[in-house]
Amino acid sequence: MPGVWDEPDMTLPDIIPVFPLPNVVLFPQIVLPLHIFEPRYREMVRDAARGPRLIGMALLREGWQQDYHGGPPIFTTGTVGEMVRMEELPDGRFNIVLRGLREFVIQRELRRRPYREAVVAWHAPLAGPLPPGLRKGITALVRLYIERLGQEAGDEGPLGAAADDETFVNFFAHHLDVSPVEKQALLEAPTLAERAARLRDVLEFRLEELRMPPGAAARRTH
Repeated sequence: MPGVWDEPDMTLPDIIPVFPLPNVVLFPQIVLPLHIFEPRYREMVRDAARGPRLIGMALLREGWQQDYHGGPPIFTTGTVGEMVRMEELPDGRFNIVLRGLREFVIQRELRRRPYREAVVAWHAPLAGPLPPGLRKGITALVRLYIERLGQEAGDEGPLGAAADDETFVNFFAHHLDVSPVEKQALLEAPTLAERAARLRDVLEFRLEELRMPPGAAARRTH
């Protein structure tokens, strides 16, 4: 899904709107559909559409419910997405699609609009290639994981050789059935190789859980 911000040496702005959610972690190269209904975030979408079409996604920290309509705490590492599709509904709500671009770290927040904004520092692109054998090992674990869940692998998709290493890792980090906090730990990895290694560890742990008798995995966490 092509967009405006496709150049590897793109200069991203220092200030971006931030959309915090309790259950979403966006990764670069990942496409994320969102339904926007709160008035403050409708305004955010309108402003983004008039500007660079960028929205930063950040994960809310535990306890966010106590101050959701204020400024609940968020993880400072997130991913900015380009709004590549926008549909305004008759009642003023929006359906939008973001395409993840680059990880950022929040330096400080600004209090000048109804929605959240932040001054951010940008991560350098997580360049590959992955260490020899790591991608092959993750591919084998993903196939085994899908098999253990009793699902069909379908077409090759990112499991095939065509996808670059970053897309390969981010696709499975995004789609893996783990908690948002676990995905946040993957996002915060300082290098692509470290993100891939953490992904491998999560897959191995999930496979071990699937081998255990029913109920044993739940008891293990207590």
